[in-house]
Amino acid sequence: MNFRINKRIRAQQVRVIGADGEQIGVIPTREALQRAQDVNLDLVEVAPNAEPPVCKIIDYGKFRYDQTKREKESKKAQHQVKVKEIKLKPNIDEHDFETKQNRARGFLEKGNKVKVSCFVRGREQAHT
Repeated sequence: MNFRINKRIRAQQVRVIGADGEQIGVIPTREALQRAQDVNLDLVEVAPNAEPPVCKIIDYGKFRYDQTKREKESKKAQHQVKVKEIKLKPNIDEHDFETKQNRARGFLEKGNKVKVSCFVRGREQAHT
């Protein structure tokens, strides 16, 4: 997500949250920008759709780093369920069948769905 910082903030007045997290209040953007520059930090617009927009006085580089870190963690937390397929033939040997069975069990334990397909080719169709 792209954030407006410093002079790119278009609003005339903004609600400002200080570097230590305390709420400063609604002040003109120029004054908020001056306060940020006084402490060698950036004025970052974090909620542009609010009325008035919410800005924080923070280090933009550190803020972006934290944002990307949070996004990566949330992606890790979301386990996407995949459909795994196990293919069988009618004349499968016992050990091969057990191996396929164990493989399917492993997929299920990981939280995936398993689709079992039985393939019949050529003359196998006549003998089954």
